Amino acid sequence: MIASPATDTTPLGLRGRAEDLAAPLPPLLAEAEQLAQTVLMGEHGRRRAGAGSNFWQYRAAQSHDTARAIDWRRSGRADQAFVQEKEWQIAQSVALWVDDGASMGFASTPKLAPKSDRARLLALALAVALTRGGERVGLADHRLPPRRGRGQLSRLAQILSQDGTGDHGTPDPKSLAPHSRAVLVSDFLGPVEPIEAMLTTSADRGVRGALLQVLDPAEEAFPYDGRTIFESMSGALRHETLKAGDLRDRYLDRLAERRDRLSMLARATGWQFSAHRTSESAASALLWLYAALERR
Repeated sequence: MIASPATDTTPLGLRGRAEDLAAPLPPLLAEAEQLAQTVLMGEHGRRRAGAGSNFWQYRAAQSHDTARAIDWRRSGRADQAFVQEKEWQIAQSVALWVDDGASMGFASTPKLAPKSDRARLLALALAVALTRGGERVGLADHRLPPRRGRGQLSRLAQILSQDGTGDHGTPDPKSLAPHSRAVLVSDFLGPVEPIEAMLTTSADRGVRGALLQVLDPAEEAFPYDGRTIFESMSGALRHETLKAGDLRDRYLDRLAERRDRLSMLARATGWQFSAHRTSESAASALLWLYAALERR
């Protein structure tokens, strides 16, 4: 069976659809003020480990690093290889986190894409737009540090196409480089504490970014009534009721409370927050993400 362009979720198909979605966007220029503040010696009162105005820190080399990128002098003093990271690279870096939990696989009707499909498409389309503007894009974990190039987009597509094991994914608050930018895409229906930890830790490191909540229309409208069985996508939770309609107001109140909490958390830490339905245009959400990274 051959997947149609609209439903092809392979890495190649996802990348092709993402590039088509990102095509109308103009190149994104790095924020000059952020770049200048990061590059200038002593601007943030940081002590630099090494010489040179562009040096920031060493990190352990990974499988995708070329031999040319290895700092052989530093590596010679240890049992592993190291790569230098430059300040201008940090300033032009955007880290992406897409919730890979089972809850993101929900779609209320066959006509709608699962939340995971829309979230991955938006994240990769944003990566395409950013790399065209000279930005370095990677993942907000240790699997793929920010880099440029079409090879990086292929690696992003490959990793983003993988599913996690739990109901909800969890971002790593220690994964972001100081004074970089980040984007988190999720339904944010799981425990909120990991998201709070991510944003508060990021704020302490001078990281700014955007939260995009992706929901299915049924999750916002709660159109259920009568006898209904609610079950988590992983099957770990199950609840049966004879009067689903009686739960509507309480559910909608809790959803509004969660959204308000995320919005307030974003404002307090200098991030941006927005919500997106899978029934809406993907281009509108991409444009919001694109603009959100330019806001101070």
